[in-house]
Parts: sequence; structure tokens; C-alpha cells
Amino acid sequence: MSDSAYQNHLSILRKRFDQALLETDFDGVILASGRLTYYFGDDHSHPFHPYAMAQQWAPFDLMPDVFIHLQHGETPRLLWPAKQDFWHVVHAVPEGGWSDQWRIEPVSSLQEWLPQISGKTAWIGPEYNEAPGLNPNLSVNPEALLHRLNYQRAYKTEFEIDCLWRANQAGAAGHKAAQAAFLAGKSECDVYRDFLAASGQLSNQEPYPGIVALNENAAVLHYEKKNPLQPEAVRTLLIDAGAAFGGYASDITRTYTAGQGLFAELIERVNTLQLSIAAQAVHGRAFSELHQATLAGVASILHDTGICSHGVEAQLDKRIPQVFFPHGLGHLLGLQVHDVGGHQQDKNGTLRKPDESAPFLRLTRTLEKDMVITIEPGLYFIPMLLDNMVNNIAGHGCDLDLIATLKPYGGIRIEDNVVVQEGRSRNLTREAFAELQA
Repeated sequence: MSDSAYQNHLSILRKRFDQALLETDFDGVILASGRLTYYFGDDHSHPFHPYAMAQQWAPFDLMPDVFIHLQHGETPRLLWPAKQDFWHVVHAVPEGGWSDQWRIEPVSSLQEWLPQISGKTAWIGPEYNEAPGLNPNLSVNPEALLHRLNYQRAYKTEFEIDCLWRANQAGAAGHKAAQAAFLAGKSECDVYRDFLAASGQLSNQEPYPGIVALNENAAVLHYEKKNPLQPEAVRTLLIDAGAAFGGYASDITRTYTAGQGLFAELIERVNTLQLSIAAQAVHGRAFSELHQATLAGVASILHDTGICSHGVEAQLDKRIPQVFFPHGLGHLLGLQVHDVGGHQQDKNGTLRKPDESAPFLRLTRTLEKDMVITIEPGLYFIPMLLDNMVNNIAGHGCDLDLIATLKPYGGIRIEDNVVVQEGRSRNLTREAFAELQA
């Protein structure tokens, strides 16, 4: 990653923040990485994840109690915790050319520097209870400023896209190892261990807790468990897991089956649909339109494989595809897996919630150049939703005997990370898998 890419990234951020401060009448802003938090009644801390708005400025993973102070026209300040501690690692400021763009100041406490900040100042990030008392000009997480900054986060710089690409490289390596572990008959727990080892991370470094679901468990969308016991039968692996680089996340899902037959055909059909929709994720396309096209694609799969006798239009009228594909097509991706601003239509915070045909859709914006999104169609055999269909949708037209043979496989999801461009899209995930096969 070049120093010039980071310098350009920093220049873009400074322009965005300067404009947002001007429009909201603030003289400056403090970004807080956050503090360690602890389990109730214990001195053991939760895994630390820095606040994304602060992490966006740094070319390395931020630690707790780091602050960034920005004022218009001035070099940004990095306030680094200077602690004397023999119990824990004392982190030094990372070396590199990035530091030429900063004023780096070691500080031991808020009391040392916060009272000296002059002018109307916004505090953005996790709240420190003592902060407002140390500076009467402080405004904590003002909505007008947050709206502007969250809205701009959707547009990724070259530096950010490179971080996301590297996160996809690591994630793809993990997925290849997971596939091999599944075909070797390993347990969910062992598949997960192999994913972590190949992706070069520990579980507390993942951007989100990886989902490793065998057989029927693949029908649970956010399956939390990882069974240490080997399954009696090996039918399906659905793995939804990513990696992080520089705070930026990959979010990748693959589904594998051990045999041939209808379920293997369904995986191939969902894969074909996924590639088609990902290719349509271009500048100027409304994401909600892509979701509707995906529902039609799922209906076509259901009809062509004999799962539902109704044609596409009849299925859409009866909302049959939503039984088998109940979640949204995807979301913004970046420093957070479900990145902010997905329903936000402008810098003022105007929201557009999804309509009733897609209540769980996380992204309702029109796609624009340099957004990074996920495309993740699915097809599941979820007992609760199938029971609801039988009880509530008259003339559903679905072959329940055929569906019964597919329930033991759980379901399918295939997810890639896509950069929106003009006239085309760039699929970071497919590039990363292709690189492994080269």
C-alpha cells in the first residue's frame, strides 16, 4: 500500500470533515477510539474494537484511549496514550511515513489536554462521562454532524478499497481451508479453526463472529454455535466469515455440499444468480431494484427445479420467494460489516426505510461510484417459514414432499464484496479466489 494512497485518503477525509464542520457551525472535532469495557462483576475486558470514525483516519489498528483532534486548516493531532504499565503491553506509536501528516502528542489523561481545546467542539464517539465537565464548549455526538459524516462513509477512497481488497484476500484463503476441512468430514469447530489459521487471525480479530453451519444448521441465518462433534452425515457447509485489514472488513459466504443431486444444482443456480446481480451493481442503479430482481431470480429457480409450480409473477404476488429468501440482498461494507448510512438518503439524515416486500433490506440508497457493498442471495429451507407458508398462503403451489428431502441440507447463501463503478462493478471476492487458483 503506497504512502501516496494514504496521503490522498487523508486529504479527502480532511475536506469532508472541514465541510461538515462548516455546515454545522463547529470549530473542531474530537474523535475517540473508545475505552475498554468489562464483563459485569469482573475485571476481564470485552474484546476491543475501535470506533470506526476514528479508525478511518489511521493506517493501523487503533488501541483504546486514542483521540484525534481536527480543526479547520490545522495539521490533525493524534493524542496517544502514554501509560506506565507493567501488567500489559505498552503500545508505541507505529512507525512509518504516515506520521509526516500528523502532530503526534503523548498524553496521560483527558485532564491533560481536553480543557485546553478552544472553540465550539464536537466529541464524536463513545462517551467519556468526565469529558463534558472538562470543557464547557463540548457537544457530544451532535446529530447534524454525525449525519454528514455517516453519509460520506459510503464513498470509499483508493486507500480504503485497497484495505478491503486485502481483507478479501485473507478471507478467501480462510474459506478455501474451510472447504477442505468440510470435505474431510471435520466438525464445525474444526472447520472454524482451519478458517482462522488460513486467514491469519484469532477469533477476537474477526470483523464479526464467523458462522460455520453444517447440514440443517445452515437454515439458521445467524447460526451462533460451533459444534465440536463430527456430524454423522456430511451434507452441507454454509460458512459466512470474513477477515479484517487496517480495520476494514471482508464479509464472505460460501455454501458447499458433499454430493450431487438437486441440492448441488441449487447451489450452482444460486451462484449464477449471484454473479448476475453482482454484475448489475453499477453507478446509478437503485439497490432496492437489485433486491427485487433477486426475488424474481429465486422464483425462477423454485419454478425451474419443481419446488414451486407457479411461475415467477404468481410467486411474487403470493410472496413465495420471501419464504425461501427472507433477508435483504446486501449492505454497505467498510469499517463496519453493516456499515452506516444504508437507509440514509442525504447528508441531513433523511431516511428511506425498506418497503414491506423487503423489510430486512439494509440498503435503500441508489448505488454510486466507489461504494462497496455485499451481494448475498440465498435459498433456505427454514421449518418455521415453511410452516407459516402452509398455514397462511392459500394455493402456495410448493411441492412439500420434495422440500422435505431438502430440509436436511439447511440452505444456501453466496456472498461477495463488490465495488460499485460506472458501467460495471469490481468483485473483490471473486478476484481473491481467482488469485488463489492462479
